[in-house]
Amino acid sequence: MLKLRAGLLEAMLEQAHRDHPLETCGIIAAPVGEPTAERLVAMDNAARSETFFSFAPKQQLAVWRELDERDEECRVIYHSHTASVAYPSAEDVSYAGDPSVHYVIVSTLPEVEVAVRSFRIVQRKVTEEVIYIVN
Repeated sequence: MLKLRAGLLEAMLEQAHRDHPLETCGIIAAPVGEPTAERLVAMDNAARSETFFSFAPKQQLAVWRELDERDEECRVIYHSHTASVAYPSAEDVSYAGDPSVHYVIVSTLPEVEVAVRSFRIVQRKVTEEVIYIVN
C-alpha cells in the first residue's frame, strides 16, 4: 500500500495534463523511516518524448543530494502515459531497479477509467497496490 499526503494525486494529475502530450515525471519524497510520502518534486523529462521519460542527470543528482540534506528518501517515482492506460510498459518494468520504490503512473487519456495507479515492481514482477490518502 502506498500512503500519500492529501493533494499529491491532484498535483501529479495537473503536472501530467500541463506537460501533455509529452510524458511528465518526478518523485515524491518521505522522511526516512516514515510511511507517508509527503513532498512532490517535479522533474524535467530529459527525453522530451511522448512515449518515454528520463530524469535529467544533473537535476537528479541535485534532487538526491537535497533528499540527503533533508533526511528524506525517494518513496515514489511517477510518470505519465500519454497514449495508454496507467500500467507499466515493458520498458518501465526493465528500468524499475529499486524494489523499495512505489512506481506511480498517470494516464492522460480522456477515456481512461482509472487515471492514477501505483505498482511495486520487484524482479520484473508487477503488482498493483492501493493508494491511501492521508490528511
